[in-house]
Amino acid sequence: MNPPGGAAAVLAALAVVLLLPPRPRPVDGPPRSSTGRPAPVALAAGLVSLLAGCSGLGPLTGLLLVVLAGTLAGGWLLWSARRRRRDARLVAGRVLETCELLAAELGAGQPPGRALERAAEAWPPLAPAAEAFRVGADVPASVRQLARLPGAGDLRLVAAAWQVAHRTGQGLAEAVDDVAADLRAAESSRRVVEGELASARATARMVAALPVPALAMGSGVGGNPWAFLVGNPVGVACLAGGVAFGLAGLAWIEAIARDVDRAS
Repeated sequence: MNPPGGAAAVLAALAVVLLLPPRPRPVDGPPRSSTGRPAPVALAAGLVSLLAGCSGLGPLTGLLLVVLAGTLAGGWLLWSARRRRRDARLVAGRVLETCELLAAELGAGQPPGRALERAAEAWPPLAPAAEAFRVGADVPASVRQLARLPGAGDLRLVAAAWQVAHRTGQGLAEAVDDVAADLRAAESSRRVVEGELASARATARMVAALPVPALAMGSGVGGNPWAFLVGNPVGVACLAGGVAFGLAGLAWIEAIARDVDRAS
């Protein structure tokens, strides 16, 4: 039960659009708006509606296309969420490196302005804070603005240390060094938790992929499971339910990992 030529062409376009990665976001750049791409669910729904209007497209084929569109949209959402978490982890690593560099520069006797400039050379997003110090503006406010970048929330600790040192006269080098030590300990804990979650992720992916070899084995021993799955409404309903449960399981694992990241 293959869709007609026009429907197949539109279906191929659907797969390309949903699976094509968005423009890369540099880790060393400021946060940008994500309004450059339409929502994948809305895009899938629009293309499925277009396919439904194609001449010669039967109701069963239309149901199969809806299942495929939902699978592509769900997979795109999961991949996008994982990419955002990965990018945030990379930014968190750069924040830790920046804090350690600041602590080292201040501990070596460098003035705060020069230490900020050196840190901004290593991590360009920190340049507005260095410029704020140069012109006498509010450095903690500039650092807190940068902390809105996903994964850079730990910079709020640096801003707080800077503000306390400025108001009380406490040594800035000691305060930033304490912040860097705390961030190192938190990063070590996150790595342990990430390692523990890796096995759960691998298990979830394996379980989600098991139906494919199972169907292949069924076909290899003389059965025809695909004919049931795509040849009648009950089979299509089973296919849709299986895909939905698989995507839900993967989404659940990612949600657990996201909550653990927030808690740590």
